[in-house]
Amino acid sequence: MILWFVVVIGPLILIHELGHFIVARLAGVGVERFSFGFGPVLVRWRGKETEYCLSAIPMGGYVKMVGEENPLEGGGGSAFDAGKAFSLKPLWARFLIVFAGPAMNFLLAAVIFAGLLMAVGRPVSPAIFGRIVPDGPAAAAGLQTGDRVVSFEGRPIANWQADLTAAVERAKGQPVPVTVVRGGETLAVTLTPRRTTVRDPLGDEHEVWDVGAGPLVTPQVSAVTPNRPAARAGFKPGDVVLEVAGQRVYTPDELTAEIRKRPGQRFDVVVQREGKPLTLTVVADREREKAPGGAEIEVGRVGIGIEPAVSVEYSRLGVIQAIGQGIEDTWYMTVLTVTGLWKLISRQIDSSNIGGPLQIATEAARQAQQGLAAVARFTAIISVNLAVLNLLPVPILDGGHLFFFVIEAVLGRPLSVKKRETAQQVGFVLLMLLMVYALYNDLVRIDAFRLLR
Repeated sequence: MILWFVVVIGPLILIHELGHFIVARLAGVGVERFSFGFGPVLVRWRGKETEYCLSAIPMGGYVKMVGEENPLEGGGGSAFDAGKAFSLKPLWARFLIVFAGPAMNFLLAAVIFAGLLMAVGRPVSPAIFGRIVPDGPAAAAGLQTGDRVVSFEGRPIANWQADLTAAVERAKGQPVPVTVVRGGETLAVTLTPRRTTVRDPLGDEHEVWDVGAGPLVTPQVSAVTPNRPAARAGFKPGDVVLEVAGQRVYTPDELTAEIRKRPGQRFDVVVQREGKPLTLTVVADREREKAPGGAEIEVGRVGIGIEPAVSVEYSRLGVIQAIGQGIEDTWYMTVLTVTGLWKLISRQIDSSNIGGPLQIATEAARQAQQGLAAVARFTAIISVNLAVLNLLPVPILDGGHLFFFVIEAVLGRPLSVKKRETAQQVGFVLLMLLMVYALYNDLVRIDAFRLLR
């Protein structure tokens, strides 16, 4: 777990500090020390002007620039070179140097997202209808579960996510001809998309165009945890789940939702094993978790891993398209992070959702079990989070320095050294309190306090 934490956090810190370092050099600012990590120095070497250090604790780093602490002298008592002093550079240059750290984290996220889209691609499933919503556009057109869409408005359709969803958005509620294949027979129907409301990961509602149907991605058991309800009920890897408590399930998400809403209940699950239906009776465990609104809720779990039973393919993008999508994904994660922070501050989301290093380490290890691509995507998400957090107007963070620069631009002069030092001390205390609280939440999540009693 610690290894994967370092694998995820290490590059983010390095690229962040590298941003400060590169722009400082480009702006003509002297850099006395470039340190990756804190604590005892493990390795150090000196370049022409800069001392480079690798320290023992890879949870931070810093770039020490000439004249950063005092405009009248270089750091560490070295000879002062006014031409290389950070404090004597124009305001725009200082702003860019400080902003370069978070900017590099945003850039890294976009590069990772784009690289994954080119190297691995995005998962797509066949354009086969699963659940048909009663009285929806698909039902009105006479479409049925299992129908495969082969063309939409005259354009060929290969998959659900990239092709069909985009085609529905383009139609914008206009009646369009659709060709489907049902049991070897080709049928032509007219489909009229409608506006519907969906929720994002933070619970906010958005309107999208929809056809009143979901994809058929039948869930399949990929793993069974020993000594859990599913194992006791006789589940086996490879079982294709058809029904839960009499409810047909068409996707892994639907299966998870049906189990979650039955904590402590006994119910039947119909699976298909070796081509034959089999009914298994299971009693879900009761587990408690935090809902998006902060309230603690009880959910059901049975101890199975789930994957799509259909063949999910990966659609690779070209360079230009991948770069564009990478930037779009980075922007989406930025908006999601900012919205989440605002909801935390405004108490729309409970503060118990704040996580710290243990949660990052735990999640990084969990992503590692799914492969390097999952770790890379998780790293990109954390990179965006790190960039946004660093831009908060809190003294000691990059955003605090940028805020001081804005004040300087308005007043026409910088704040006094005493005022800045006081603000930074307050900021340091607030940051330490936040870190302690985040660590407390991490320990509560893993129930460490119970283990210590």
